[in-house]
Amino acid sequence: MADIPNIFHFVFGLRPQTEPMHIAHYLCLESCRRVNRPDAIHFYYLNEPHGEWWERIRPHLTLHRVASERQVANSRRYRDTEAGRFIQKAGWTYAHESDFIRLRVLLETGGVYADMDTLFVQPLPLRLFGHAFVIGEEPSLPSADGVLRPSLCNAVMLSRPGAAFPARWLARMHEVFDGTWSRHSCQEAAQLWAALPDAVHVVPQRYFYRHAPTRVGVKALVEVFDPDLHDVYSLHLWAHLWWDEWRTDFTAFHAGLLTEERIRTIDTTYNVIARGFLD
Repeated sequence: MADIPNIFHFVFGLRPQTEPMHIAHYLCLESCRRVNRPDAIHFYYLNEPHGEWWERIRPHLTLHRVASERQVANSRRYRDTEAGRFIQKAGWTYAHESDFIRLRVLLETGGVYADMDTLFVQPLPLRLFGHAFVIGEEPSLPSADGVLRPSLCNAVMLSRPGAAFPARWLARMHEVFDGTWSRHSCQEAAQLWAALPDAVHVVPQRYFYRHAPTRVGVKALVEVFDPDLHDVYSLHLWAHLWWDEWRTDFTAFHAGLLTEERIRTIDTTYNVIARGFLD
C-alpha cells in the first residue's frame, strides 16, 4: 500500500476576512513550505485572504474555494449547552465547519492536515508516512462526569486516501455533534482509538502539542522562551485562547501584539523559531 503523500492541507477564511492576513498565518504556511518541502500546499477557503503577507505566500499555494453550505447539519445544537452558546456568541462556529472539511479532504486525497495556528519546527519523521492514519495525543480533557479522558487533537493529522479511521470518524461526527468545542472531534477520535486501535497510529503529545492549552502552556509559547524542543515537530498555538484582545483568561497577550518587530527582537519560544522564516 502506498505511503501517505507529501502534500499539506490548510483550511482558512471560513468567515469574512475583514483584516489583512496576520503574520502568524503567513508563518504557518511559510514554515510548512521550508521545513517539510511538500510536493504541494493546498489551501481551502471561502473568503480569500488579502494583504502583504498573503501576497507573499499565495504563489506557493494551490487554492481551492469551498462550497458555502454549512458542514454542521444541526446548528440548533449550539443552544443546548453553555459551551455551545458561548462558541456561537463568540463567532467560532467556523472552527467546527473546518473540522468536517479537513477530514473530507484527507479522505479524498490523503496527505497532512494542519491548523493555521501551527508553526513547523523540524520535518515530520518519514516513518509516520508509512502508517494509514496518524494523530497526536493532547492533554486529557474532563468529560461530562468530571473524569479526565484521553483526547486526540485534530490540529495535525496524516492520512492515506480513504483510510478507515477518518472515514468512521467523519460518519460519527454527524451523529455526536452537540455544539461543544470537541465532543465530535478530539473526544470522538479518542473513543474510536479504543474501538479501532489498528487503524490509527497515535504519537506522543510532545510531537505536536509540547505546550498545553493552559496558562502555563500559553505563556511558554508566546511570553517566555522554552529551549526544550527535542522531538517537537510543530508548535500548536491554541490561538482561540488568546487571539482576541478581550480574551484575557489565559494571558494578556493577543494577536495585535504579535508583530514582525516583536518576533525579530523578543525571545519567546514562538518568536525564536518563527523569525527564521521571515528572511
